[in-house]
Amino acid sequence: MADPSSYRPKPGQIPDSPGVYKFRDEHRRVIYVGKAKSLRQRLANYFQPLTSLHPRTATMVTTAASVEWTVVSTEVEALQLEYSWIKEFDPRFNVKYRDDKSYPYLAVTMNEEFPRVQVMRGHKKKGVRYFGPYAHAWAIRETVDLMLRVFPVRTCSAGVFRNAASAGRPCLLGYIGKCSAPCVGRVTPEEHRELADDFCDFMAGRTGTYIRRLEKQMMIAAEDMEYEKAARLRDDIEALRRAMEKSAVVLADATDADLIALAEDELEAAVQIFHVRGGRVRGQRGWVTDKVEAVDTAGLVEHALQQLYGEESGEAVPKEVLVPALPEDAESVSAWLSGRRGSLVSLRVPQRGDKKDLMETVARNAQQALVLHKTKRASDLTTRSRALEEIAEALDLDSAPLRIECFDISHLQGEDVVASMVVFEDGLPRKSEYRRFQIKGFEGQDDVRSMHEVISRRFKRYLAEKDRTGEWEPVAEGEVPAESSEDDGRPKRFAYPPQLVVVDGGQPQVAAARRALDELGIDDVAVCGLAKRLEEVWLPGDDDPVVLPRSSEGLYLLQRVRDTAHDFAIRYQRSKRTKRIRTSPLDAVPGLGESRKQALIKHFGSVKRLKQATIEQICEVPGFGRKTAEAVAVALAQAAPAAPAVNTATGEIMEDDGGATA
Repeated sequence: MADPSSYRPKPGQIPDSPGVYKFRDEHRRVIYVGKAKSLRQRLANYFQPLTSLHPRTATMVTTAASVEWTVVSTEVEALQLEYSWIKEFDPRFNVKYRDDKSYPYLAVTMNEEFPRVQVMRGHKKKGVRYFGPYAHAWAIRETVDLMLRVFPVRTCSAGVFRNAASAGRPCLLGYIGKCSAPCVGRVTPEEHRELADDFCDFMAGRTGTYIRRLEKQMMIAAEDMEYEKAARLRDDIEALRRAMEKSAVVLADATDADLIALAEDELEAAVQIFHVRGGRVRGQRGWVTDKVEAVDTAGLVEHALQQLYGEESGEAVPKEVLVPALPEDAESVSAWLSGRRGSLVSLRVPQRGDKKDLMETVARNAQQALVLHKTKRASDLTTRSRALEEIAEALDLDSAPLRIECFDISHLQGEDVVASMVVFEDGLPRKSEYRRFQIKGFEGQDDVRSMHEVISRRFKRYLAEKDRTGEWEPVAEGEVPAESSEDDGRPKRFAYPPQLVVVDGGQPQVAAARRALDELGIDDVAVCGLAKRLEEVWLPGDDDPVVLPRSSEGLYLLQRVRDTAHDFAIRYQRSKRTKRIRTSPLDAVPGLGESRKQALIKHFGSVKRLKQATIEQICEVPGFGRKTAEAVAVALAQAAPAAPAVNTATGEIMEDDGGATA
């Protein structure tokens, strides 16, 4: 580990101008590339005390052994040079988006004498027109099959083309009218290229003009009584419309735009791109990347733009790019994109309308991609085994923790304080054994005390059940025990103790959990905590956290366990809050259903007026006899007075003359 002060440039050496810098390790390998409006100000940030740096930045500067820079004249040049160096050196501490699969494109080889339509993957070639990317190759083939009726462009390979030319006989597509058969001279090279140009124009979104032209030709043929030609043109129009229907209109103004959305956590980020051409989604792609550098959403967007358009030019760069957050130097990025396209490119965040709605759809796709990526990693047996082994090694456990229980506390400003317990066995969730707790020992907000109570309650039942029967069947307070037979021989719910207890939090929460176990005399269950801010693992009594490697499968598993407990606790807390808000004094009346509650409120106008009503007046409501009316009156009389309503705009207390609901 190098000391950053050993290679820090001397004062005055670094110029105060735009540029790009490289950090190299002791073997002269480039480990990080960055750009800056002012090299002096940016590089000075890296040579602060290590305790004030982000952990990922601190790891980078201690891995590096030297720094060098190149001065440029503008921020746009800095952006271009940064992208070039990232592609050339592949630095380990830079965010790099990689395709989670090789997306297929519909390609037209305009660089050949007889252009060919085909499916292509991998690097793009010069002189080839690309459309897409598509999610599946079969989607391309379906589209091409419909289009070839109208644009009979060559689709065969070079070998098939040569064989047909030498034999003087076209392939089957030539006989059925889905190829113009240039191999046998049915069309000239110029005529075939014109067909390929029309095909490309139609795929690029210029559909309305071409369909109107065919409709006009169909009408003329019908007027001239050339009914066979008119019928063929009618079928051609229908085929084109079916091809267009495969990509629904999402933007009514025929916009050409790319929409980029992100989903991220502390360790990874997923990006999704929708390619919209002519108002229709023509392609979709996505990546997942490790967050190896300290970068926010704006920085991730900038990296995505660089890698998405760094090798593109012309119409491959759209007129409009919609992003969730603008890069730090949005003007330079926009200028760079405009240079790649050759005309102005608008870079902005959608605020309203159809574009904002579509951006939300792209964001949901990004979130699903991130969840799917984590689920795939967690579902692999080899990966799970390695994760458990890494946890055991990091926490100095005697064996892999085959059963992990995680606890989390949730509340809203000290109200409706609840806790959750989730169970993972062999690295997979056991949803049937999840538990929810209400904090009953005290009122108010105290996560540490709440954690102590939950751990104590959970393991007290373990000890009580163990002493009573020798089996372990604890049941959380307020929960109904699982139905099971004493004689069926099957283990009941919570039949096995955990090897590891994980708490959502840092040192205080870990200390509370360990203290609860010690008070109960339990010393064979390990405890750790996972803090959200830096994903640090805390052990009882340690002043410093255990920092698992960024790529550690053990850290991914702990993070997934913690996040699951967090989500489970939040859902329970929200349900309790919703139930409390919707509670009505009429709920205490036995046998009073929702319909009759609404009938009462509709008749009297509010709960306050209902409280003032006599039993005789309540009996006037259809469906209410004297006995039920007396029960309603008693329930309302015993109910605690509701807090007064407050006008949030003026702060004045309002009289509840109406509007209350059951």
